[in-house]
Order: sequence, then structure tokens, then C-alpha cells
Amino acid sequence: MYEGDVLAGNWRRPGKGKIPKVPAEPDLVVEDADSGFCGAVVACDKEAVTLEDRFGKRRLFPLAPAAFLLEGKPVTLVRPTAAPAGPRRSASGSIAVEGLRARVARESRIYVEGVHDAALVEKIWGHDLRVEGVVVEYLEGVDHLPAIVAEFGPETGRRLGVLVDHLVPGSKESRIAAEITSPDVLVVGHPFIDIWQAVKPSVLRIPAWPTVPRGVPWKEGVIAALGWRMEPAEAWRRILGAVSTYTDLEPELLGRVEELIDFVTEAP
Repeated sequence: MYEGDVLAGNWRRPGKGKIPKVPAEPDLVVEDADSGFCGAVVACDKEAVTLEDRFGKRRLFPLAPAAFLLEGKPVTLVRPTAAPAGPRRSASGSIAVEGLRARVARESRIYVEGVHDAALVEKIWGHDLRVEGVVVEYLEGVDHLPAIVAEFGPETGRRLGVLVDHLVPGSKESRIAAEITSPDVLVVGHPFIDIWQAVKPSVLRIPAWPTVPRGVPWKEGVIAALGWRMEPAEAWRRILGAVSTYTDLEPELLGRVEELIDFVTEAP
């Protein structure tokens, strides 16, 4: 019925001209087509790329044609082109401070709900925060926010900014936030159920974030709906690895983080 063996040849290496070339930018997550090793790009030169897997193991691979899989599809990794001349920009879009030495931390702080929130804020605004001397800490939820604020002891020159997930009218989070009345505390939030949703779907090459039925743990429901065969921690690594600049995030998060940074660095 067939003119030849449909499995003949190297099915992962289609003919010349059919494989896209992708710059090996830092944190891009790919899989080596031959060994199955999957990791994020941590270094790249004109001949090879270094990948680091979720356990911290690193391996070096040559930049061979169609040697890698990106989202399951063959690609050719190439060395990223040099940045154009002009002021270097940080991931947040601000002008990067060359030769930066982190200043002594301010007494003011920014609190976020969880470790994923902290990782995303650090990846995009880390440079800006070190310039300003602002430390970001995570709360592991906001159920006890009033007590946490009281323990922090906000006052003039010692401000606290808090970023809350799913801060929408009528939510539990909005009721808790309403209990905070100190002028030296600013509680803001985004409408997303989880910080994962603050990453634009297009960055992950999905049409939209799935709707998860009530009663189903949100992260696990998203993973199942997307057909990802991985644990939440690995899924988050995949999501975070796809983010490289502020343009990869939704405006509802961008504005709130910038607002918090301005609040805690404002002169008394």
C-alpha cells in the first residue's frame, strides 16, 4: 500500500530548509533530540550550547542542524546575535546600570504570595531592585497578612508593598487586603488565579490559559488540560524559562509591580 517504509530515514531530521533556526537565548528550554536530555540554555558559543536540567546537571551539545526539539518540534539552535549598540536594557525595560554593585538593602520591603511570584519578579525586575536596594520576600499565602504587616511594623521610611494574587472584588483576598489601613503599606494585586497566568499564552505557544473546573487544583488542572506530562515544579520551570523580558508578561502584572517599586522607594 505504501511506496516505501514510512519509518525509514531519520524522522527527527527532515530535509534541508524545513527546520527553523532559533537563537539559543538564556533560559530557553529545549531537548537534545538524540539523548533526550532536556534543559535550559545557560551558555552558548559559536560551536556548542550548554543545557542545565531541573536537577542542576549541565551538559554540552554541538550546534548541529536539527539537533534539538523545542515544544516537541525539531529546531536548529544558533548562537544569539550581538545586541545592537546603545544603552543596554534590563529585562524590565529600564536602562541597565553597568558595573552595578547592589546597594545596602532598604528597610522597606516588597512581599509577594509565593516562591513562583518571587522568582518571576526577580527575573524581570531583579536588576532594578538591586539598584534600589529593595528586597523581595514571599509569604506563602495572604491569610495572615494583617498579622504579618503588624509584625513588620511599617512607618515613615520603612514601607511595605504587597503583591496579591486574584485581587478582585468579592474575593477572599480583597477582604483581607481591606483590613490593611496603614499609609505606609500598599497592597495591590492582579486578577489572575495564579502568577502562571501573568505570562502571556503566546510566549508558551498555547492559545489561552485553560479554564479549570471548580474543585480541581488549579495548577494540576492546567497541566492536564495542556497535555503536559510533568509535575507542577517542572511546569513552572518551563513557564519561567520561556520568559525573558517584560513584554512576555500581561500589563495587569507589570503595572502593579512598578507601582510597588515606586511606593517603597519614594522618599519620605
